[in-house]
Amino acid sequence: MAETHQPAPSLYEAREPIFPRRVGGKFRNLKWWLMGLMLGIYYITPWIRWDRGPELPDQAVLLDLANRRFFFFFIEIWPHEFYFVAGLLVMAGLGLFLFTSALGRVWCGYACPQTVWTDLFILVERWIEGDRNARLRLHRQKKMDARKLRLRITKWVAWFLIALATGGAWIFYFTDAPTLMVNLVTGNAHPVAYTTMLVLTATTFAFGGFAREQICIYACPWPRIQAAMMDEDTLTVGYRDWRGEPRGKHRKGAGAENLGDCIDCHACVNVCPMGIDIRDGQQLACITCALCIDACDDVMEKIGKPRGLIDYLALSDETRERAGETPRPVWKHVFRPRVILYTALWSLVGVGLLVALVLRPDVEMTVAPVRNPTFVVLSDGSIRNTYDVRLRNKHGEERPYALSIADNDGLAITLEGEDDLIVDVPANETYLQRVYVTAPSGSPEAQAERTGFELRLEDTTTGHSATKDTVFNGRDN
Repeated sequence: MAETHQPAPSLYEAREPIFPRRVGGKFRNLKWWLMGLMLGIYYITPWIRWDRGPELPDQAVLLDLANRRFFFFFIEIWPHEFYFVAGLLVMAGLGLFLFTSALGRVWCGYACPQTVWTDLFILVERWIEGDRNARLRLHRQKKMDARKLRLRITKWVAWFLIALATGGAWIFYFTDAPTLMVNLVTGNAHPVAYTTMLVLTATTFAFGGFAREQICIYACPWPRIQAAMMDEDTLTVGYRDWRGEPRGKHRKGAGAENLGDCIDCHACVNVCPMGIDIRDGQQLACITCALCIDACDDVMEKIGKPRGLIDYLALSDETRERAGETPRPVWKHVFRPRVILYTALWSLVGVGLLVALVLRPDVEMTVAPVRNPTFVVLSDGSIRNTYDVRLRNKHGEERPYALSIADNDGLAITLEGEDDLIVDVPANETYLQRVYVTAPSGSPEAQAERTGFELRLEDTTTGHSATKDTVFNGRDN
């Protein structure tokens, strides 16, 4: 008898697309407002104009990678000031720790780009194909008839246009937006611009339209990290099972008085963009978007039960509520040592950045002694040292700068290629100037091994100045 081989069962269940149902409520409204605000900031910011002089694009927010500078309205960050960017990244990290320890994964539920664009894609999908039940029927329809094809193509075209606008908006942050728009339309933009826009368009289309919750569950590391930021006092979305169980659909007849408030309507499941059942407890996939709260509160109102069966709550209050006591006030959960520590660290970094921004000088230079040779003996016996001085002009127009020695009358200074001690530095540039410092023969500076002195730079337009300590090398007789 011939042996038959059955195909091996798959170890992984095929993904079933999630079609969240439309829901209204305070958390859904909050998400709409935040989505509109963040999308508005993202798409509009590159088009805000700001006068930066004739040499730079008049753009308020600009990442000028070619010249390695970052412009944010009146703030201009140069390459040597990267500590400002590092500080902002530290603040972003501490901000995530702060909000997660206080309110769970509110970043994931309300502000994460994946959440925002997925919400937008679902909204478009609902406009075109209908609400949850209509989309489910369309998905389960095996035959690709004219109606299904038309709806699919319309939806994909709308998604593509959103994705294209997303990729296009991103590259506008790196160069003058109006100029780049003209170049993109006329085909004169750099290939890097088209490539970047294409990659971002493709990823936005795929992540927001098809991957959706898969990105949050499998690709994003934050669900694994955030557990370390939370404790039993963290407010997060949860189900009051002591009030809702046992579940039951029937509210009348014998035994109805023994049922909990949950009528097992699955409204909380049907609105969840992650496709989970919050009644099963805390789960890695939950992004605490709180749509299940809105859905459950709506049902509770309809059946005459108190709201809050699903709500923001802390695990430390479970024992109190099971005993019929009132939970601790929200402020006691939020203002606790861990949250206060994160707030203090976040504020400390922010204040430090503001102080550094206020105190940073308008006139800057760096001085590098030329070491080969350390000094040169001239024909008259005087000793000459050579220095490479970088002068930084942070203004939008060319500025004259004067170089001098601040605290040593025994040393003389001359500039290579200049008849006097004035250097014209182009707008928004760092200018390299070779400087010669000479000590007369027999002077203490010429005979000493090392003599410290200050090189002084003055902006002759404003009178602002800066000094740098450096060393003059002598013969050491």
